[in-house]
Amino acid sequence: MKRILIAEDNKLILETIAHSLTREGYEIIKAIDGKECLDLLADNEVDLIITDLYMPNVSGMEVISILRDERKITTPIMVLSAAGAEENVLKAFEFGADDFMIKPFSLVEINIRIKKLLAQKR
Repeated sequence: MKRILIAEDNKLILETIAHSLTREGYEIIKAIDGKECLDLLADNEVDLIITDLYMPNVSGMEVISILRDERKITTPIMVLSAAGAEENVLKAFEFGADDFMIKPFSLVEINIRIKKLLAQKR
């Protein structure tokens, strides 16, 4: 079973995504902010990371930067953010994100993109 970590400070969005992905057969680990995300990744291996950009304590950009530059983690990272300005999208990819979706989003599209990212990981 593939494991996905979701870092999202909006509890409704976090639970909605987690419920949808659990129904698709994924094991879900939930983090309410970037700091918890980094702490959980220190103790858990996952197949995919989904992160919001703007979260308390540690931002999604900082999470991506720490995982890619300091920890050298190559796990695919998908960004979900309402901050879909071109500069945010480009910056996220520059930092090492593998995909970017703008909120509001489609759960069907998230599932399709996740399958694609996990297939590329092999």
